[in-house]
Amino acid sequence: MAIEAFEMAEQGGALRTDLDDDGRPKRTGTLYTASAHIITAVIGSGVLSLAWAIAQLGWIVGPSVLVAFSLITWFCSSLLADCYRTPDPVHGKRNYTYGDAVRANLGVFKYRLCALAQYSNLVGVTVGYTITTAISMGAIKKSNCYHKYGHNATCEISDTTNIMIFAVIQIILSQMPNFHKLWWLSIVAAVMSIAYSTIGLGLSIARIAEHPPVKTSLTGVEIGVDVTASQKVWRTFQSLGDIAFAYSYSNVLIEIQDTLRSSPPENVVMKKASFIGVSTTTLFYMLCGVLGYAAFGNNAPGNFLTGFGFYEPFWLVDFANACIVIHLVGAYQVFCQPIFQFIEGYISNRYPDNRFINTEHIISLPLIGKFPFSLFRLVWRTLYVILTAIIAMIFPFFNALLGFIGALSFWPLTVYFPIEMYKAQARETKFTNNFGWLNTLCWAVLLVSLLAACGSVEGLVEALAHYKPFKVS
Repeated sequence: MAIEAFEMAEQGGALRTDLDDDGRPKRTGTLYTASAHIITAVIGSGVLSLAWAIAQLGWIVGPSVLVAFSLITWFCSSLLADCYRTPDPVHGKRNYTYGDAVRANLGVFKYRLCALAQYSNLVGVTVGYTITTAISMGAIKKSNCYHKYGHNATCEISDTTNIMIFAVIQIILSQMPNFHKLWWLSIVAAVMSIAYSTIGLGLSIARIAEHPPVKTSLTGVEIGVDVTASQKVWRTFQSLGDIAFAYSYSNVLIEIQDTLRSSPPENVVMKKASFIGVSTTTLFYMLCGVLGYAAFGNNAPGNFLTGFGFYEPFWLVDFANACIVIHLVGAYQVFCQPIFQFIEGYISNRYPDNRFINTEHIISLPLIGKFPFSLFRLVWRTLYVILTAIIAMIFPFFNALLGFIGALSFWPLTVYFPIEMYKAQARETKFTNNFGWLNTLCWAVLLVSLLAACGSVEGLVEALAHYKPFKVS
């Protein structure tokens, strides 16, 4: 398809201005749209658990871990940005997906390992976002109920119903043919993420000012007072996973970079966008996590906007949760579009003559205009959204699930593959200083990820012991 388009672009002895150098429709992304995509991808449900994570780690380790993860994410994202084109980061052949970049630099075997890690993580993130959205939708109803009947009222809300509503919205949005058509949704979602983070920050400051000081410590929750010794260990590990999840976006970085116009060079723009995105999110993370801990102390809830640490002003709490819902509607698409592109590309290549799979019809829709409709896209993407919704209904655990996803995905996708691709592309030789400290960083993050995974698994086991699927919460 790309070859045919490129040949068409050269017909008549002149290049078509509406096509890029690879024959695909001209990319129009900029530093601002890429930064918006990154902020949309990074600031998600992870910010809501940071007060709880800081509470487990304390004043010294908590902020230090947060800064360390942000620096690692930014550094490895800069390495990954140079792998969009191969072998030269400016003039080489484009890699359209994260997996393409791994295959071009590291070979087929590691590509398969990467695909397993990447797409498993993307599925996990979409499930996590479904759960978080349903919780926030329920929190709006609960907030109004508490305001009307008092803070001690029994206000039961069905997460299952909210998950179904969210799934219907995603089925509609998922019919967008590709990532490029969703730039507007990412900008709206990025604004919403900043809005609810700012509201949570403001509510934390107000709580600190209005209430007497709460119990905090340099080492976090205290053994024998707040938790048992084993709970302290497992929750410390789980909090590492929660923080890692808060920075999981590298697995869609190449797809975001593929939306950028080719001048100035994509890798230069993407490095700037990564710096803006990671710096912005780290600032909010630090403020929300630190001030959230200062506001709630060692009893910080797992989700500080839906765990009802805040009851009033109820309309502001409602607005913050509405912002979360709007943001995660967009973030879900940022993470599921690479899955759609991978599956559809694979099946299309496997069955090139199948009309059901490869036929598109141009239809006219009100307010949208001409829209490429595919029956195969409608069926398969609808089934995917339904599947993630069902999984979310069965396992609606917030902290433990986020920690588990973060622990499993952060090391391979954010650290290992970017470092290995950088070494391959830069032709780093063994026993050099760069080679040594890059390997040290890689193995250190692996150890932390394994500990985080263990803590999150223990959290899931504990949650499952007291859970009945599809219950009213």
